[in-house]
Amino acid sequence: MQCCGEPFAVGSQVSWTLGDADGDWLEAVLGARAAGVDAAEEHHGGLPEEVPETTATVRGISAVHCRHAPAPGGDSKVLYPVRDSAVVTELTRADGRTPDRGDLRFAGYLVDLVTATS
Repeated sequence: MQCCGEPFAVGSQVSWTLGDADGDWLEAVLGARAAGVDAAEEHHGGLPEEVPETTATVRGISAVHCRHAPAPGGDSKVLYPVRDSAVVTELTRADGRTPDRGDLRFAGYLVDLVTATS
């Protein structure tokens, strides 16, 4: 969303291509909250063409921010999310312009969707 994508708000209807979420990355950023994430939106063509779009209504939006640091013993120029540093803030709208919050860097949006079959 930060590079491209259409703004959306609570109550908006969206049509997104959803794929498997990266559980390892999510757990590193969100800790136990990662268990509640069941999909990730993909708009850069990283999924097979036969994956259909999901049309749903946005029920909730949260911004996720976290600290980053080098891995222990790793390259000091390569930063990774610091476990248990995530701050999740509820929003009513996402426009791709969510700023960092001091030493907490914006990591992405958590979006709660309701589909017709939910």
